[in-house]
Amino acid sequence: MSVEQPLWGPFFGVMGSASAMVFSALGAAYGTAKSGTGIAAMSVMRPELIMKCIIPVVMAGIIAIYGLVVAVLITNSLKSADNNYTPFQGFVHLGAGLSVGLSGLAAGFAIGIVGDAGVRGTAQQPRLFVGMILILIFAEVLGLYGLIVALALTTKA
Repeated sequence: MSVEQPLWGPFFGVMGSASAMVFSALGAAYGTAKSGTGIAAMSVMRPELIMKCIIPVVMAGIIAIYGLVVAVLITNSLKSADNNYTPFQGFVHLGAGLSVGLSGLAAGFAIGIVGDAGVRGTAQQPRLFVGMILILIFAEVLGLYGLIVALALTTKA
């Protein structure tokens, strides 16, 4: 015997999928734009370092991939309320989407700020490159933490 589920349950699942993609893409876009302006300013002084200093842009793009993965996982689990999609599942999917999305937004901000200052500094003092990479890794891990929590949540729904 199946209990009829409320019609608003799937809404939260859809919002989880959308927030995963939107917020992580916003973070990736900010990180790309902010780092890109630093690369443009740096390339005037040291054009030979452009390819070496493109790393912050690549790392910012990975943040969007985290959101895409979770959005696809949530979307594949979505069902209509008639197919027994419970409000609990919707809330869990919303939490998963917000987890990866907002942590991706924060990571994108951090990558953008560090990438901008790091590539400008590397143009003046090349020994700063390794330090910049380490800080970028720590900023990227913030998005990875959100991905891990989101994957754990999607397995509970």
